[in-house]
Amino acid sequence: MATVVKKIKLQIPGGAATPAPPVGTVLGPAGVNIGQFVTQFNEATKEKRGIIIPVELSVYDDRSFTFILKNPPASRLILKALGIEKGSSKAPQQKAGTLTKAQVAQIVAEKMPDMNAGSPEAAARIIEGTARSMGVDVK
Repeated sequence: MATVVKKIKLQIPGGAATPAPPVGTVLGPAGVNIGQFVTQFNEATKEKRGIIIPVELSVYDDRSFTFILKNPPASRLILKALGIEKGSSKAPQQKAGTLTKAQVAQIVAEKMPDMNAGSPEAAARIIEGTARSMGVDVK
């Protein structure tokens, strides 16, 4: 059986991976067939087009690979829920928007498998903290 020789973590827009940097420059030295990865990734993420998708790639000694798709970062989910491009650059003073408890619960439900939280309540506190650091109020 092939053994894992390298683990690579990337964040790529769904359905829009290309062999250009940053993908090509990271995968090339690892000996991965870049075209094959790009095709497989884009096929797997075509319904999440434009959303940033973290991917964990395992490269084996025979130059084959497998990858695991994760949920988008919490900050991206918060921006999507509010329908804004980015958070506040002056976080505590200037607010970028307001997130409801229902929206927080929805983000927790989507993000929970990837989170390091023991309960949905703890996960909600993590999401709320991320929102506050982006200048988003939680009501």
